[in-house]
Amino acid sequence: MSDETPRMEMETDIVCVGFGPAAGGFLTTLTRGLVNEDGTYAAESKAMPGMPPQVICYERADDIGFGVSGVVTKGRAIRASFPDLDLSQIPMAHEVTSEKVLFLKDPVGASRRPGLFKLADKVLGRWMEDDAFELPYIPPFLEKHPGMIFSIGQLNQWVGGNLMGTGLAQVWPSSPVAEPLVEGAAVKGVRMADQGVDKNGEPGAGYMPGMDMKAALTVVADGPVGPVGQELNRRLGMPEGNHQREWAVGMKCVVDLPEGCDWEPGTVLHTIGYPEPEIFGFLYVYPGNVASLGIFVPSWFDNPVRTAYRYMQHWMLHPYLWKRLQGGTLRSWGAKSLNESGKNGEPILCGDGFARIGEGSGSTNVLTGSGVDEAWATGVQLGEAVLELLKAGKEFTKENLQATYVARRRASWVEKEAEVARKSRDGFTKSVIAGFLGMGMTGLTNGLLNMPGKPVKPQDRIPSVEDYYKGYIHPGEIAEIRATCAKKGTSLHDALMDRVGWPEIPLDGRLLVSHQDALLMGGKVQANPGYGDHVRFADPHQCEACREQVCIEACSGQAIYTNPEGGTPLFDREKCVHCGACMWNCSKSDPKDKERTNVKFQAGSGGLHSVEN
Repeated sequence: MSDETPRMEMETDIVCVGFGPAAGGFLTTLTRGLVNEDGTYAAESKAMPGMPPQVICYERADDIGFGVSGVVTKGRAIRASFPDLDLSQIPMAHEVTSEKVLFLKDPVGASRRPGLFKLADKVLGRWMEDDAFELPYIPPFLEKHPGMIFSIGQLNQWVGGNLMGTGLAQVWPSSPVAEPLVEGAAVKGVRMADQGVDKNGEPGAGYMPGMDMKAALTVVADGPVGPVGQELNRRLGMPEGNHQREWAVGMKCVVDLPEGCDWEPGTVLHTIGYPEPEIFGFLYVYPGNVASLGIFVPSWFDNPVRTAYRYMQHWMLHPYLWKRLQGGTLRSWGAKSLNESGKNGEPILCGDGFARIGEGSGSTNVLTGSGVDEAWATGVQLGEAVLELLKAGKEFTKENLQATYVARRRASWVEKEAEVARKSRDGFTKSVIAGFLGMGMTGLTNGLLNMPGKPVKPQDRIPSVEDYYKGYIHPGEIAEIRATCAKKGTSLHDALMDRVGWPEIPLDGRLLVSHQDALLMGGKVQANPGYGDHVRFADPHQCEACREQVCIEACSGQAIYTNPEGGTPLFDREKCVHCGACMWNCSKSDPKDKERTNVKFQAGSGGLHSVEN
């Protein structure tokens, strides 16, 4: 809709976009500091004089507990906010008691293992248990002990309950924000998503334009694929030399472990080597014989038909894991995109009227594989800065936010460790071997030595199906497989994986279930009516000519699917889990912005409804 559309306006003091760990850290710190020891307010609202500053946090999901991730973290910032933290008060939380890194051998012979991995398979074979070798030493930069494991969904609920109980902050779920209100280089608040529109965003009978929420400070905490953060990046650009070119899909599930499983609560496993050398695996054991487990599929895995779901099932079936998982039951499942650029992906952190925190602000440490605690820490830093400015009666200008928030961030352990990690994954731009060597060099030398490499945009890395399977499948046969799949409306990745030797998944209806069944088990995917589709294609003509259609093959919820009439893929938002994988799993660039892909991920309702995963 045009900016001339009449809209309701409201005014508040601080508006926050997205409720995750970063917003939790910000709001926890802010609300604690708004009340003096004598019970008086430490600052006064300009929007409502005589009251404390009015603070509203908008969350797209239908509940503040619908965070998608199992987490292991040292939890330094979280423990600093809660010195007397009792993990037993948070469902599914536990301290780390055991930690292992496992090198997994390929038990089926279908993975593409470079020579050094094949050599490791042979050399380490005599010490392997169920085709897995336990590394005798965990590098300090990877170790999370002592630390904690928890579900982000459960943590969000616990933090949100504490916040709402203060009466000093409002958290509104089911409230998607469409874009920031920008005047010049200043942010004046946010615009809510229009309601009563068709899937193309056109007004219907019950049309209600999204309200404009004006605020002195807009806190952008909407993650790596949030529409507010994306729009600010488009308008303001990135700092010189920075980019957001490295991504991953984290696909995961929560499982009831079978009786007799020998994994104790607090057990943490990290895996490398299988199902493909580029794919990392993880498993965390919660109290009550429950585990969170899954894989990370990164952008440097140059497979145009990369499907996280099937690869996760093959990983679960690895003999070392299946020995303990067989007989278990899937409780819930989900997926999330991860910005893997780390410090290199840091955008402009603040300006007149806005500040950015959390993963979307580049806080993730790509060497240690840690992001939740870092996100919380950036929220705390902003909370302290905002309190300082409020008490001093100063405006939220770029200069003031740089002197308070950015200064705190630059002096913190988050910044110091992020600088060490900045070049740690550059080697993966060349090969998986160079990537692992580079991580080792960076970690063991505290950043002094790094493997050189130049990050490449995902759309510039993705090869054609024919090139990827060259030497494995003849192009003529690929054409036949492609035609058959298009006629049947089935996925190309399954057919190609079957063809090169990946065994069929033995679906048991409990733990190993079809992709579609996973959408229905332990929660649901739901999109509220009246909102426009949030996945669009910048240039549909490029989609019509695209042969890879990675967006379809990599879609976590099978929400993007083949158009039987050919051309632009179709989108079913009732299946979309809002992971954002399509936004970077695309082989074509946006004609108007070559740094971005042809898939646009906008504001929208719905997503995965699960408080566990």
